[in-house]
Amino acid sequence: MTKALKVIIADDESIIREGIAQSVNWEKLGLQLVAEAEDGEEALELALKHTADMMLVDLSMPIMNGLDLIKQLKDKLPKCKVSIITGHDEFAYAQEAIKLDVEEYILKPVDPKHLEETLLAMTNKIERERVHEKLFEQASYQIDKNLHVLRERFGQEWIRGEVEEDALQEQLQFLKLPVDAPQQLSLMSWDTEQPLRIHSERDKQLIRYAIENIVHEYMYKQDERYYMFRDERNDFIIINYLWSEGAWFEDIAELVRHYLKIELKICSIPLFYGVNSIQQAYIEAKNELHLTQKLTPIIKQAKHIIDEKYWESSLSLEKLAVQLNVTSVYLSRLFKQELGLNFVQYLTYVRMKHARHLLKQSSLSIQEIALQVGYDTQHYFSTAFRKMVGVSPNQFRKQSYSLLASGAPSKEK
Repeated sequence: MTKALKVIIADDESIIREGIAQSVNWEKLGLQLVAEAEDGEEALELALKHTADMMLVDLSMPIMNGLDLIKQLKDKLPKCKVSIITGHDEFAYAQEAIKLDVEEYILKPVDPKHLEETLLAMTNKIERERVHEKLFEQASYQIDKNLHVLRERFGQEWIRGEVEEDALQEQLQFLKLPVDAPQQLSLMSWDTEQPLRIHSERDKQLIRYAIENIVHEYMYKQDERYYMFRDERNDFIIINYLWSEGAWFEDIAELVRHYLKIELKICSIPLFYGVNSIQQAYIEAKNELHLTQKLTPIIKQAKHIIDEKYWESSLSLEKLAVQLNVTSVYLSRLFKQELGLNFVQYLTYVRMKHARHLLKQSSLSIQEIALQVGYDTQHYFSTAFRKMVGVSPNQFRKQSYSLLASGAPSKEK
Protein backbone atom coordinates (compact mmCIF):
# COMPACT_ATOMS: atom_id res chain seq x y z
CA MET A 1 0.00 0.00 0.00
CA THR A 2 1.36 3.43 -1.01
CA LYS A 3 2.08 5.70 1.91
CA ALA A 4 -0.13 8.82 1.99
CA LEU A 5 1.56 12.12 1.17
CA LYS A 6 1.63 14.55 4.11
CA VAL A 7 -0.03 17.96 3.73
CA ILE A 8 0.08 21.09 5.92
CA ILE A 9 -2.21 24.14 5.63
CA ALA A 10 -0.70 27.50 6.67
CA ASP A 11 -3.17 30.39 6.90
CA ASP A 12 -3.85 32.91 9.69
CA GLU A 13 -7.61 32.75 9.04
CA SER A 14 -9.14 29.74 10.79
CA ILE A 15 -12.21 29.83 8.55
CA ILE A 16 -9.97 29.37 5.48
CA ARG A 17 -8.08 26.49 7.12
CA GLU A 18 -11.34 24.76 8.14
CA GLY A 19 -12.91 25.32 4.73
CA ILE A 20 -9.92 23.70 2.96
CA ALA A 21 -9.75 20.83 5.47
CA GLN A 22 -13.46 20.00 5.06
CA SER A 23 -13.72 20.44 1.28
CA VAL A 24 -11.20 17.75 0.37
CA ASN A 25 -11.52 13.97 0.57
CA TRP A 26 -7.89 13.55 1.61
CA GLU A 27 -7.90 9.76 1.78
CA LYS A 28 -9.40 9.44 -1.69
CA LEU A 29 -6.56 11.56 -3.08
CA GLY A 30 -3.95 9.50 -1.22
CA LEU A 31 -3.16 12.44 1.07
CA GLN A 32 -3.00 12.98 4.81
CA LEU A 33 -3.64 16.37 6.41
CA VAL A 34 -1.07 16.22 9.23
CA ALA A 35 -1.16 19.78 10.59
CA GLU A 36 -2.50 23.33 10.35
CA ALA A 37 -0.61 26.53 11.21
CA GLU A 38 -1.71 30.12 11.73
CA ASP A 39 1.65 31.81 11.12
CA GLY A 40 4.75 31.19 9.02
CA GLU A 41 7.07 30.35 11.87
CA GLU A 42 4.75 27.65 13.22
CA ALA A 43 4.23 26.34 9.68
CA LEU A 44 7.99 25.93 9.13
CA GLU A 45 8.39 24.13 12.45
CA LEU A 46 5.55 21.72 11.64
CA ALA A 47 6.81 21.14 8.09
CA LEU A 48 10.22 20.07 9.36
CA LYS A 49 8.72 17.97 12.15
CA HIS A 50 6.44 16.00 9.80
CA THR A 51 8.73 16.18 6.74
CA ALA A 52 5.80 17.53 4.76
CA ASP A 53 5.35 16.59 1.12
CA MET A 54 2.99 19.47 0.31
CA MET A 55 2.03 22.80 1.78
CA LEU A 56 -0.80 25.24 1.07
CA VAL A 57 0.56 28.63 2.13
CA ASP A 58 -1.18 31.95 2.65
CA LEU A 59 1.06 34.87 1.68
CA SER A 60 -0.17 37.29 4.38
CA MET A 61 0.64 35.75 7.79
CA PRO A 62 2.06 37.22 10.98
CA ILE A 63 5.57 36.65 12.42
CA MET A 64 6.84 35.11 9.15
CA ASN A 65 4.99 35.89 5.93
CA GLY A 66 4.36 33.42 3.14
CA LEU A 67 7.26 34.53 0.95
CA ASP A 68 9.80 34.13 3.74
CA LEU A 69 8.28 30.75 4.64
CA ILE A 70 8.59 29.52 1.05
CA LYS A 71 12.23 30.65 0.88
CA GLN A 72 13.01 28.74 4.08
CA LEU A 73 11.17 25.65 2.82
CA LYS A 74 13.11 25.65 -0.46
CA ASP A 75 16.32 25.71 1.55
CA LYS A 76 15.46 23.27 4.35
CA LEU A 77 12.87 21.00 2.72
CA PRO A 78 13.51 21.29 -1.04
CA LYS A 79 11.33 18.31 -2.03
CA CYS A 80 8.23 19.84 -0.44
CA LYS A 81 5.76 21.16 -3.04
CA VAL A 82 4.11 24.51 -2.27
CA SER A 83 0.97 26.16 -3.61
CA ILE A 84 -0.03 29.60 -2.41
CA ILE A 85 -3.39 30.90 -1.23
CA THR A 86 -4.03 34.55 -2.11
CA GLY A 87 -6.67 37.19 -2.52
CA HIS A 88 -7.31 39.28 -5.65
CA ASP A 89 -5.67 42.33 -4.09
CA GLU A 90 -2.46 40.36 -3.46
CA PHE A 91 -1.99 39.17 -7.03
CA ALA A 92 1.27 41.11 -7.61
CA TYR A 93 2.56 39.60 -4.38
CA ALA A 94 1.56 36.18 -5.67
CA GLN A 95 3.51 36.70 -8.87
CA GLU A 96 6.65 37.30 -6.82
CA ALA A 97 6.00 33.99 -5.01
CA ILE A 98 5.72 32.15 -8.33
CA LYS A 99 9.35 33.13 -9.01
CA LEU A 100 10.22 30.92 -6.03
CA ASP A 101 9.05 27.89 -8.02
CA VAL A 102 5.68 27.40 -6.32
CA GLU A 103 3.37 24.94 -8.03
CA GLU A 104 0.14 26.95 -8.25
CA TYR A 105 -1.77 29.84 -6.70
CA ILE A 106 -5.30 29.46 -5.35
CA LEU A 107 -7.57 32.49 -5.15
CA LYS A 108 -9.78 33.19 -2.14
CA PRO A 109 -12.52 32.18 -1.67
CA VAL A 110 -11.12 28.74 -2.39
CA ASP A 111 -12.87 26.82 -5.17
CA PRO A 112 -12.98 23.11 -4.10
CA LYS A 113 -12.63 21.88 -7.69
CA HIS A 114 -9.56 24.04 -8.36
CA LEU A 115 -8.12 23.00 -5.00
CA GLU A 116 -8.52 19.30 -5.83
CA GLU A 117 -6.95 19.78 -9.28
CA THR A 118 -4.01 21.57 -7.64
CA LEU A 119 -3.50 18.81 -5.09
CA LEU A 120 -3.68 16.14 -7.81
CA ALA A 121 -1.13 18.01 -9.94
CA MET A 122 1.23 18.25 -6.96
CA THR A 123 0.72 14.55 -6.18
CA ASN A 124 1.49 13.54 -9.78
CA LYS A 125 4.62 15.68 -9.82
CA ILE A 126 5.89 14.13 -6.57
CA GLU A 127 5.24 10.62 -7.91
CA ARG A 128 7.07 11.38 -11.18
CA GLU A 129 10.02 12.80 -9.28
CA ARG A 130 10.14 9.75 -6.99
CA VAL A 131 10.09 7.39 -9.97
CA HIS A 132 12.84 9.42 -11.61
CA GLU A 133 14.83 9.45 -8.37
CA LYS A 134 14.46 5.69 -8.00
CA LEU A 135 15.59 5.09 -11.58
CA PHE A 136 18.51 7.44 -11.03
CA GLU A 137 19.50 5.60 -7.85
CA GLN A 138 19.31 2.25 -9.69
CA ALA A 139 21.43 3.63 -12.53
CA SER A 140 23.93 5.09 -10.06
CA TYR A 141 24.12 1.73 -8.29
CA GLN A 142 24.79 -0.08 -11.57
CA ILE A 143 27.44 2.48 -12.52
CA ASP A 144 29.16 2.18 -9.12
CA LYS A 145 28.92 -1.61 -9.32
CA ASN A 146 30.60 -1.62 -12.73
CA LEU A 147 32.86 1.38 -12.18
CA HIS A 148 36.06 -0.64 -12.58
CA VAL A 149 34.85 -1.93 -15.98
CA LEU A 150 33.92 1.58 -17.14
CA ARG A 151 37.27 2.94 -15.97
CA GLU A 152 39.14 0.19 -17.79
CA ARG A 153 37.26 0.87 -21.02
CA PHE A 154 37.79 4.61 -20.69
CA GLY A 155 41.50 4.12 -19.98
CA GLN A 156 41.91 2.03 -23.12
CA GLU A 157 40.13 4.68 -25.21
CA TRP A 158 42.28 7.39 -23.61
CA ILE A 159 45.62 5.75 -24.47
CA ARG A 160 44.38 5.11 -28.03
CA GLY A 161 43.64 8.82 -28.41
CA GLU A 162 39.92 8.23 -28.85
CA VAL A 163 38.70 10.58 -26.08
CA GLU A 164 37.68 14.00 -27.36
CA GLU A 165 39.54 16.81 -25.61
CA ASP A 166 36.40 18.84 -24.83
CA ALA A 167 34.71 15.79 -23.23
CA LEU A 168 37.70 14.60 -21.21
CA GLN A 169 37.09 16.55 -17.98
CA GLU A 170 33.43 15.55 -17.91
CA GLN A 171 34.26 11.86 -18.35
CA LEU A 172 36.91 11.97 -15.64
CA GLN A 173 34.39 13.50 -13.22
CA PHE A 174 31.75 10.93 -14.17
CA LEU A 175 34.17 8.09 -13.43
CA LYS A 176 35.24 9.71 -10.13
CA LEU A 177 38.82 10.15 -11.32
CA PRO A 178 41.10 13.14 -10.62
CA VAL A 179 40.64 15.97 -13.10
CA ASP A 180 43.95 17.71 -12.40
CA ALA A 181 46.95 17.12 -14.65
CA PRO A 182 48.70 13.74 -14.22
CA GLN A 183 52.48 13.80 -13.97
CA GLN A 184 53.59 10.36 -15.13
CA LEU A 185 52.46 7.30 -17.06
CA SER A 186 53.97 3.95 -16.10
CA LEU A 187 53.64 0.72 -18.03
CA MET A 188 54.17 -2.66 -16.35
CA SER A 189 54.40 -5.90 -18.25
CA TRP A 190 55.30 -9.48 -17.39
CA ASP A 191 56.30 -12.29 -19.66
CA THR A 192 53.61 -14.98 -19.50
CA GLU A 193 56.11 -17.44 -20.91
CA GLN A 194 58.27 -17.28 -17.79
CA PRO A 195 58.84 -20.75 -16.26
CA LEU A 196 55.94 -20.65 -13.80
CA ARG A 197 54.07 -23.67 -15.12
CA ILE A 198 51.15 -21.41 -16.00
CA HIS A 199 49.19 -23.17 -18.69
CA SER A 200 45.63 -21.84 -18.63
CA GLU A 201 44.25 -18.38 -19.25
CA ARG A 202 42.56 -18.62 -15.85
CA ASP A 203 45.95 -19.00 -14.16
CA LYS A 204 47.27 -15.98 -16.04
CA GLN A 205 44.27 -13.92 -14.94
CA LEU A 206 44.83 -14.92 -11.32
CA ILE A 207 48.43 -13.74 -11.58
CA ARG A 208 47.27 -10.43 -13.06
CA TYR A 209 44.77 -9.93 -10.24
CA ALA A 210 47.52 -10.70 -7.73
CA ILE A 211 49.79 -8.09 -9.34
CA GLU A 212 46.96 -5.52 -9.23
CA ASN A 213 46.35 -6.25 -5.54
CA ILE A 214 50.04 -5.75 -4.75
CA VAL A 215 50.03 -2.43 -6.61
CA HIS A 216 46.83 -1.19 -4.92
CA GLU A 217 48.00 -2.19 -1.47
CA TYR A 218 51.40 -0.55 -1.93
CA MET A 219 49.97 2.65 -3.41
CA TYR A 220 47.37 2.91 -0.64
CA LYS A 221 50.06 2.70 2.03
CA GLN A 222 52.11 5.36 0.23
CA ASP A 223 49.03 7.59 -0.09
CA GLU A 224 49.69 7.87 -3.82
CA ARG A 225 47.12 9.37 -6.17
CA TYR A 226 46.92 7.16 -9.23
CA TYR A 227 44.64 5.50 -11.78
CA MET A 228 45.37 1.93 -12.83
CA PHE A 229 43.92 -0.14 -15.67
CA ARG A 230 44.96 -2.72 -18.25
CA ASP A 231 45.41 -2.22 -21.94
CA GLU A 232 44.14 -4.61 -24.61
CA ARG A 233 47.27 -6.72 -24.23
CA ASN A 234 46.74 -7.02 -20.45
CA ASP A 235 49.75 -4.88 -19.63
CA PHE A 236 49.21 -2.58 -16.63
CA ILE A 237 49.01 1.19 -17.05
CA ILE A 238 49.39 3.42 -14.00
CA ILE A 239 48.73 7.13 -14.33
CA ASN A 240 50.34 8.98 -11.42
CA TYR A 241 49.26 12.40 -10.22
CA LEU A 242 52.51 12.96 -8.31
CA TRP A 243 55.94 12.71 -9.94
CA SER A 244 58.15 9.85 -8.75
CA GLU A 245 61.71 9.16 -9.80
CA GLY A 246 61.19 5.42 -9.61
CA ALA A 247 61.32 4.17 -6.04
CA TRP A 248 57.68 3.14 -6.00
CA PHE A 249 57.82 0.87 -9.04
CA GLU A 250 61.14 -0.60 -7.94
CA ASP A 251 59.45 -1.51 -4.66
CA ILE A 252 56.49 -3.01 -6.51
CA ALA A 253 58.77 -5.03 -8.79
CA GLU A 254 60.52 -6.40 -5.70
CA LEU A 255 57.22 -7.30 -4.02
CA VAL A 256 55.99 -9.12 -7.15
CA ARG A 257 59.33 -10.91 -7.43
CA HIS A 258 59.15 -11.96 -3.78
CA TYR A 259 55.52 -13.13 -3.64
CA LEU A 260 54.83 -14.30 -7.19
CA LYS A 261 58.31 -15.18 -8.48
CA ILE A 262 57.70 -13.00 -11.53
CA GLU A 263 59.94 -10.38 -13.13
CA LEU A 264 58.11 -7.22 -14.11
CA LYS A 265 59.29 -4.90 -16.85
CA ILE A 266 58.43 -1.30 -15.99
CA CYS A 267 58.79 1.90 -17.97
CA SER A 268 57.75 5.38 -16.79
CA ILE A 269 57.24 8.38 -19.07
CA PRO A 270 56.69 11.94 -17.79
CA LEU A 271 53.48 13.62 -18.95
CA PHE A 272 54.80 17.02 -19.95
CA TYR A 273 51.49 18.18 -21.38
CA GLY A 274 49.14 16.72 -18.80
CA VAL A 275 45.96 14.90 -19.79
CA ASN A 276 46.52 15.52 -23.50
CA SER A 277 49.83 13.66 -23.74
CA ILE A 278 48.60 10.28 -22.49
CA GLN A 279 48.64 8.61 -25.92
CA GLN A 280 52.16 9.79 -26.74
CA ALA A 281 53.51 8.64 -23.37
CA TYR A 282 51.79 5.28 -23.67
CA ILE A 283 53.22 4.58 -27.12
CA GLU A 284 56.70 5.66 -26.03
CA ALA A 285 56.48 3.38 -22.99
CA LYS A 286 55.30 0.49 -25.16
CA ASN A 287 58.13 0.99 -27.61
CA GLU A 288 60.68 1.31 -24.79
CA LEU A 289 59.53 -1.92 -23.11
CA HIS A 290 59.51 -3.89 -26.31
CA LEU A 291 63.04 -2.84 -27.30
CA THR A 292 64.32 -5.68 -25.12
CA GLN A 293 61.57 -8.09 -26.06
CA LYS A 294 62.22 -11.01 -28.37
CA LEU A 295 60.50 -10.07 -31.61
CA THR A 296 59.82 -12.27 -34.60
CA PRO A 297 62.01 -11.58 -37.66
CA ILE A 298 58.98 -10.16 -39.52
CA ILE A 299 58.24 -7.50 -36.88
CA LYS A 300 61.94 -6.68 -36.53
CA GLN A 301 62.11 -6.14 -40.27
CA ALA A 302 58.82 -4.19 -40.28
CA LYS A 303 60.12 -1.83 -37.58
CA HIS A 304 63.35 -1.35 -39.50
CA ILE A 305 61.49 -0.45 -42.70
CA ILE A 306 59.24 2.03 -40.85
CA ASP A 307 62.25 3.59 -39.12
CA GLU A 308 63.92 4.03 -42.52
CA LYS A 309 60.92 5.05 -44.65
CA TYR A 310 58.63 6.91 -42.19
CA TRP A 311 58.99 10.06 -44.37
CA GLU A 312 57.15 8.40 -47.29
CA SER A 313 53.55 9.67 -47.20
CA SER A 314 52.41 6.61 -49.16
CA LEU A 315 53.79 4.13 -46.59
CA SER A 316 50.93 1.83 -45.60
CA LEU A 317 50.26 -1.49 -43.92
CA GLU A 318 49.40 -3.03 -47.29
CA LYS A 319 52.66 -1.87 -48.94
CA LEU A 320 54.69 -3.05 -45.98
CA ALA A 321 52.97 -6.46 -46.06
CA VAL A 322 53.77 -6.86 -49.78
CA GLN A 323 57.41 -5.99 -49.12
CA LEU A 324 57.56 -8.58 -46.32
CA ASN A 325 55.67 -11.16 -48.41
CA VAL A 326 52.85 -11.63 -45.85
CA THR A 327 49.18 -10.64 -45.79
CA SER A 328 48.19 -7.30 -44.27
CA VAL A 329 45.81 -9.07 -41.87
CA TYR A 330 48.62 -11.30 -40.58
CA LEU A 331 51.03 -8.36 -40.26
CA SER A 332 48.45 -6.29 -38.41
CA ARG A 333 47.86 -9.13 -35.96
CA LEU A 334 51.63 -9.52 -35.37
CA PHE A 335 51.98 -5.80 -34.58
CA LYS A 336 49.27 -6.06 -31.95
CA GLN A 337 50.57 -9.29 -30.45
CA GLU A 338 54.22 -8.30 -30.21
CA LEU A 339 54.23 -4.53 -29.78
CA GLY A 340 50.81 -3.95 -28.31
CA LEU A 341 50.40 -1.25 -30.99
CA ASN A 342 48.85 -1.30 -34.42
CA PHE A 343 50.72 -0.28 -37.56
CA VAL A 344 49.33 3.28 -37.64
CA GLN A 345 50.16 3.89 -33.98
CA TYR A 346 53.76 2.80 -34.44
CA LEU A 347 54.21 4.74 -37.69
CA THR A 348 52.73 7.88 -36.10
CA TYR A 349 54.96 7.44 -33.05
CA VAL A 350 58.09 7.30 -35.26
CA ARG A 351 56.97 10.29 -37.33
CA MET A 352 56.23 12.39 -34.24
CA LYS A 353 59.57 11.46 -32.68
CA HIS A 354 61.35 12.89 -35.73
CA ALA A 355 58.96 15.87 -35.88
CA ARG A 356 59.74 16.79 -32.28
CA HIS A 357 63.45 16.64 -33.02
CA LEU A 358 63.07 18.91 -36.06
CA LEU A 359 60.88 21.37 -34.17
CA LYS A 360 63.52 21.66 -31.45
CA GLN A 361 66.71 21.54 -33.50
CA SER A 362 65.87 23.16 -36.87
CA SER A 363 64.43 26.41 -38.21
CA LEU A 364 62.31 24.61 -40.81
CA SER A 365 58.71 25.79 -41.18
CA ILE A 366 55.84 23.62 -39.95
CA GLN A 367 54.92 22.92 -43.58
CA GLU A 368 58.46 21.73 -44.37
CA ILE A 369 58.60 19.53 -41.27
CA ALA A 370 55.22 18.02 -42.14
CA LEU A 371 56.55 16.99 -45.57
CA GLN A 372 59.78 15.62 -44.09
CA VAL A 373 57.94 13.30 -41.71
CA GLY A 374 55.46 11.91 -44.22
CA TYR A 375 52.42 14.25 -44.19
CA ASP A 376 51.10 15.80 -47.40
CA THR A 377 49.50 18.77 -45.66
CA GLN A 378 50.41 20.96 -42.71
CA HIS A 379 46.84 20.72 -41.38
CA TYR A 380 46.87 16.91 -41.27
CA PHE A 381 50.28 16.93 -39.62
CA SER A 382 49.28 19.54 -36.99
CA THR A 383 46.09 17.64 -36.13
CA ALA A 384 47.99 14.36 -35.70
CA PHE A 385 50.75 16.07 -33.71
CA ARG A 386 48.36 17.74 -31.28
CA LYS A 387 46.35 14.55 -30.83
CA MET A 388 49.43 12.53 -29.90
CA VAL A 389 51.79 15.01 -28.22
CA GLY A 390 49.14 17.12 -26.51
CA VAL A 391 50.03 20.56 -27.94
CA SER A 392 50.27 22.06 -31.41
CA PRO A 393 53.62 22.02 -33.26
CA ASN A 394 53.96 25.81 -32.75
CA GLN A 395 53.30 25.52 -29.01
CA PHE A 396 55.82 22.68 -28.77
CA ARG A 397 58.46 24.74 -30.57
CA LYS A 398 57.85 27.83 -28.40
CA GLN A 399 58.11 25.79 -25.21
CA SER A 400 61.33 24.15 -26.45
CA TYR A 401 62.83 27.58 -27.26
CA SER A 402 61.82 28.87 -23.81
CA LEU A 403 63.64 25.98 -22.19
CA LEU A 404 66.77 26.61 -24.24
CA ALA A 405 66.68 30.34 -23.49
CA SER A 406 66.33 29.75 -19.75
CA GLY A 407 69.10 27.16 -19.73
CA ALA A 408 66.70 24.56 -18.30
CA PRO A 409 67.22 20.95 -19.33
CA SER A 410 64.89 19.74 -22.07
CA LYS A 411 62.07 17.52 -20.92
CA GLU A 412 61.97 15.67 -24.22
CA LYS A 413 64.05 12.63 -24.95
